[in-house]
Parts: sequence; structure tokens; C-alpha cells
Amino acid sequence: MSEKTKEYAKTLVAQMTVEEKISQMLYKSPAIERLGIPAYNWWNEALHGVARAGVATIFPQAIGMAASFDKELLHEVADVVSTEGRGKFNEFSKRGDYGIYKGLTFWAPNVNIFRDPRWGRGHETFGEDPYLTGELGVAYIKGLQGDDPEHLKSAACAKHFAVHSGPEAVRHEFDAKATKRDMYETYLYAFKRCVKDAKVEAVMGAYNRVNGEPACGSKTLLKDILRDEWGFEGHVVSDCWAIKDFHENHKVTNTAEESAAMAVNNGCDLNCGSAFLYLHKAYKQGLVSEEAITEAVERLMEVRIRLGMMEDYPSPYSDISYDKVECQEHVDLSVEVARRSFVLLKNKDSFLPLNKKDYKTIAVIGPNANSRDALLGNYIGTSSEYITPLEGIQNAVEEGTRVLYAEGCHLYKDKSENLAEEKDRFVEAVIAAEQADLVVMCLGLDATLEGEEGDAGNEYASGDKLGLRLPGLQQELLERVASVGKKMVLLLSAGSAIDLSWAQEHVDAILDTWYPGARGGKAIAQVLFGEYSPSGKLPVTFYSNTDGLSEFEDYSMQNRTYRYAKDNILYPFGYGLKYGQVVYSDETISGEKSQILDDVCVSAAVQNNSDYAIDESVQVYVKYEDADELAPGFQLMGMESISLQPGESKTVNITLPARAFASITDDGKCVVKPGTYTVTIGGQQPDDRSKELTNVEVACFKVVKEGNETEVEY
Repeated sequence: MSEKTKEYAKTLVAQMTVEEKISQMLYKSPAIERLGIPAYNWWNEALHGVARAGVATIFPQAIGMAASFDKELLHEVADVVSTEGRGKFNEFSKRGDYGIYKGLTFWAPNVNIFRDPRWGRGHETFGEDPYLTGELGVAYIKGLQGDDPEHLKSAACAKHFAVHSGPEAVRHEFDAKATKRDMYETYLYAFKRCVKDAKVEAVMGAYNRVNGEPACGSKTLLKDILRDEWGFEGHVVSDCWAIKDFHENHKVTNTAEESAAMAVNNGCDLNCGSAFLYLHKAYKQGLVSEEAITEAVERLMEVRIRLGMMEDYPSPYSDISYDKVECQEHVDLSVEVARRSFVLLKNKDSFLPLNKKDYKTIAVIGPNANSRDALLGNYIGTSSEYITPLEGIQNAVEEGTRVLYAEGCHLYKDKSENLAEEKDRFVEAVIAAEQADLVVMCLGLDATLEGEEGDAGNEYASGDKLGLRLPGLQQELLERVASVGKKMVLLLSAGSAIDLSWAQEHVDAILDTWYPGARGGKAIAQVLFGEYSPSGKLPVTFYSNTDGLSEFEDYSMQNRTYRYAKDNILYPFGYGLKYGQVVYSDETISGEKSQILDDVCVSAAVQNNSDYAIDESVQVYVKYEDADELAPGFQLMGMESISLQPGESKTVNITLPARAFASITDDGKCVVKPGTYTVTIGGQQPDDRSKELTNVEVACFKVVKEGNETEVEY
């Protein structure tokens, strides 16, 4: 940010009264006409498309996009999202519409770590790994904000800072206790990458306390770490109505005035909610200074200036037209991203892809077969067209092929019709299966079951999952239909890990489609019938059951995620099959011994031995062999996504900085310790379960850090 922008902001704010300054710290900021400042509503959402303001392209949910392991793809998606956001903003503003969800400050991405598979909001994230989350978060932010820091295309926001991942039911009163080691090893890493590497304009605080301090008023988080350690220059926004939790639920203050003052004094600039309505009283009571208020408003004016909201500082993006919204190019990209997100979990005897000529009658069964909700996830816009799995298959089959449909069961209730008997759709599903040559089962969840407190509930706990089993009657339906004895493909629609142990043993093929976006059914049919190969990799671990999982409220990382958990793994992080085989060869590594272990280059030749064009996510993992028992095991520390035509081979070179070998000490220092490190390169983790599922073993190398312990930048 230039000094010119900063001075402009100071000049504007210097002309405001205290009351006017405070008015600009509310998410619904009124106009100050005498200064040429238009009204503005800061609240907008763009998790996987412009949300809640009418028509927009709806991409796969964030967890699905994360399965691509592709930074460039995420950047491209975010660029499209900001283009559509600009097109909408430009036209809304011309007509004087400055309402909620109409602005350019997008409260996305969510870079919290999906540490527990029961967390309902995990599908908003990029998964359980700090490195993957950081890389994809940076890419998404850069795509939203554009290449010119003086003229933002839109403003991104990294949320929820920090140490937040459920449980949803108690988030307004919960104190997440984390050691300094876990903080820096896991919970803070992606946020720092967003601040340092992407220059994210905003950071949103979390509802919970962190080690006793409410996150939206935490001196440790907002001042000591975010601004002092990391040099963050943007603005901090509270989560919505989080500041009133200070006195109502966390009980760290006594009044709304004290809560508002605590937030501002510790670096929160903008209030989503109503607490800052009490800020003037807090000022009058001497709880907060005008200097603190001024500093906050200057930061808010800086971003509005860079977004082009002041007449004498125009935006180069002001000519983006409304016809870009949900244009064909963007829709096509959403279908491509959906295909790239799918993870093939099982494919017995290469059952997939399906030959259309082999099947004259296909039964599509399950509560998610024709469900629009199962396409979308949460934080969504409106699509002009939705294509469910049933519709996608109907549109793709050859003329004369009959596609039967049966709901089978409700998503989570024991009957579909209120006055019917239990399992009222079971017999219909069995009949359809008996008449078919092939059964496509469409099971899983949707955002009415897993999501944010208040948006999701039903039989679950405020949006969180009670366990990992398919809800309601779905598992029983699956087993009943499978007993008919027909070939079966299971399509899983969900934003999190589900226990598929029975399906892994009894179903021919399993494809995880996440929440694939408005036209996800088209992408599903394209993959099922072999127009494209699936290429996604799991950004989360799928467990066999909840045995061995730590208590949900326990924020220690021990026995959580692939970095720490070793038992009960059904499908590992980083795992995913393809049609055909990808072969790695000529693996090499440079810099096997050094004082620092910086710029270690790992390379491999990657060949596509299939009949399909594929995208391969090359993964590099690092493990410190001399680590203590609390340290993580193998960790993803490098990745690159490549496209390969049938028979094509490419050499991939991935350079690891010293940070890739670093450990976090108990006092939060980031150091490279002397000793031996194992480095692997391949299309998966170097774990036994991945090897068992793929019959592939990745290449391993040993590198040695000589000399003394070396401190490196976190």
C-alpha cells in the first residue's frame, strides 16, 4: 500500500467527527456526503461463488476444490468470483443499491483447520493440513484481490482467526485451549501465509475464546501475533455478533460498552453486529480513546479507497459489466472444477468408467439422487440451472436407455411421507434395482445436516455430526439394495469424512463428489461414462469409525488428522484413484547434507499410462526421524498439479525451503534441528494404508541437517 493511499485515508478521517468515525466501524456504514463517502455494507460472502445476492456461478464447495490440490485452479476460480462480484457491484451501485451482500469485501476464504471430522463447518475449509490450506488460501486470496495492491479487484478476508473448528453448539462461550506448539504447528500457519504471502486485506476473528481471551478482542492474537509478529496492515472484522459474547457468554466484561472498547483497544476495526453502537458511550466513559478509533477508521478508509469507492480515486475494474455474471465461460469452469474435485475411493476390477452401451436400464437411487441441496454446500448464490446426479445421468445416456429413479429413503428421517409407515420408500428402491442392469446409489449429507449453527440442525448437534455413519436409514437402504445383487456405484455427496467401511467391502465403485456446485450432475455423468478421469485427492482423512478420536472439545492435535493419527484409517489424506495408472520414475533429490537444508530439490518423472487425459497432484512429504513423541509424522510440504495426455510424461521439480524441515518448539520457536529427515515424492502419502489401497510405494530419500539447531522464519 502506497503512502499516497495512507495519506488520503488520514485526510478523510481527520475531517470526521467522533460520531462519524464510529459510524464507519459498523458493517452497515452510512454515507458521509460532505466528504464524498458513499454508504457501504461490508458484509458479503464468496466462499465458492458470489453468495446471497441473486444469480452467480456456484462452484464446488471449498472442501471439494481443495481435493484438486491445484493452486492455479483455485486462483482461476477466485478471479472469476471477483469478476462476477465486480459486475454485480458496478450495476448495483449505479442504481443506489448498497445493501447487504452487494459489496466488494468478501468474507472468504475460511482457512481454519478441519481438525475433527465431526465439525459441521469443515466443508467451508480447505481440509485438515496446514500447508495445503495455506497454499490454497493464498491462491484464492490473490485471485480475489488481483495483481495491483493499489487497486483491489475485491478484498478477501481470512477467517476465523484463530483456533476455531467446533463444536458449533458452544462456540459463543467455548474456550479453545491450545499449546503454543500446536498454535504455531497447526492453527496459525495458514493465516500467516495469507498475511505474508497473499497480503490479505482483512482478517475475521472467531467466536470462541483462545486460551482465555475472546478471539475478537484478543491482545495475543490481534496485536502480538497478527500485527506485531506478522506486520499485518489490513483491517480486522469481528465475526457476526461475536463481541456481545464478551459480556453475555464469555463473561470477560460486564457491559456492552466494555466489550466494544475491549475489541477496539485490541485491534478489531469493524463490527459485524451491534456492539459498536455502544462505542460512543465507551468513548465518553473513557474506556477507549479517539486515537484508537481514528486508527481503526483509517484502516477501513484505506481499503475503500483501494477498491475505488471514492470519486477521485477510480477503479480500473469499474467497467466490468454485468454480462460476466454466470456467463458460459464461468459455468464451463464450474463444471471443470467439479470434475477435478471428485475423488475415486474404490474401483474394483476397473469397473469404472461405464460403457453406455452395456446398460439398458440404470436405477438411480437415494435421497441425494435428485437433490439440489446436495449440490451446493452453504454460503451460496442462486443458479439459473441446477443439474442433479439423476438429471446428469438422464441427459448423458444413449437414446433408448431407461433411467429409473427411487428416493429410497429420506436424508435423515425414518420415512419420506409424514403419514406413511417407516421405510416407506424401501420397496420402491428394491423394485428399481431388480429391474436395472446397474445401480447408482446417491447417499450422504447436505448443508441442512452439516454446517453452521443456526443453518443446520435436525438430528445433529447444531450443525456438527454426532458420528461418521450415514444418517437416518441410508446405511440400511444401501445394504438392502446391494442384496439384490446388481453392479453398484456409490456416489457420496458430503463435505466431510463418512464411515464407508461396509461400502468398501461390498460396493464395486465409490466416487466422492463432495458438494459439486449447481451443475454438478453434469460433471458426475461425464466422469461416470468416461469422458474424463477423476483426479482428486482427499484433503481430509476418512476414518473407519470414531474409535480413537479425541474428545471434540480437546484442541490438542494428538491423534488428530493424518499428521498425528495412525489408527483406524479407511482412506488416507492425499489418496485418490484414477482411470488407468500414473507411474513415477527417476526420482532424485539434491542437497542431502547441509547446515541449513534450504532449497532442497526433489524431482520425478511422471507418466500417464492410461487412455485418459489426467491431472496428477504430485505430493512431497517430510518427516523428522529424531522427533519427540508429540511431533507430527509425515507432513505435506510440497505439491504441484500437472496435466498429462495419454502416454505423456513430465518431469516435476519441487524445491523445499528450510521451513519445510522446521519443527516448532514448546515455546513456539521455528527451528530446523540437526538429524535425519525422510523426504518422499509421489501421488500419495508414504503410509501403509495408501500402499495397500493403490499397490504403489512412493520413493523415499534421507537428508541430514548437520551442525547446530537453526532458527528459521515461521
